[in-house]
Amino acid sequence: MALSVPFVLSTHSPVPVSEADLVTAASLDGAPEDAATADVLALDAPPAEHEGKAMVARWYAVQVASSCEKKVKATLEQRAITLGVDSRILEIEIPQTPAVKLKKDGSRQAAEEKVFPGYVLVRMMLDEDTMMAVRSTPNVINFVGQEERRSTGRARGHIKPRPLSRQEVDRIFKRAAEKKPVVKVDLAEGDQILVTAGPFKDFQGEVIEVSGERSKLKALLSIFGRETPVELEFAQISKQS
Repeated sequence: MALSVPFVLSTHSPVPVSEADLVTAASLDGAPEDAATADVLALDAPPAEHEGKAMVARWYAVQVASSCEKKVKATLEQRAITLGVDSRILEIEIPQTPAVKLKKDGSRQAAEEKVFPGYVLVRMMLDEDTMMAVRSTPNVINFVGQEERRSTGRARGHIKPRPLSRQEVDRIFKRAAEKKPVVKVDLAEGDQILVTAGPFKDFQGEVIEVSGERSKLKALLSIFGRETPVELEFAQISKQS
């Protein structure tokens, strides 16, 4: 079940900020069923049949406990076999991008960055058995979908899973397929750094701003006896203890 670009092209929580991206196609509150499913991603193969009904596999987003994505993936894969629904729960993916973690000692470690922390994507044929298999998996919170309000009382209603749209699935996996590594660094305002590359090599300074999304920071360097703010890339510095 390894993630790959050909796969994307052919088959077709406390909640983090990235949930807004993930639920764009799934949060169709108040929309009729046909509108919600008109733009879903179908399989290349003809629909399968289960109990005499034609079924099409679609992608669903499942919210899981923090840092439990890999555990949920492994457990659900095994449970699908044990419960006899592995022919309907077809793929479980954790979209990730390559990353380079800059450690405190200045060394670099290859890593992977989750595109949507707190979520796994499941390509499945939705029915009562497959829904139960997913929902009852340890560390699964629920499907992303539309809440069906109860007719009485204030209790929260049942979440009805909504399939992700073709555009949303393509965008998620396109982002995961980006080859340029994201540089992550354990730095904060006030940390001392040493410049290891570029025109300011061997200068020492203090971090005054960190821009993780740009893989850059600003530091005060002593240039000609004056504290001067300089923008540096993460790859150009090492953190001083």
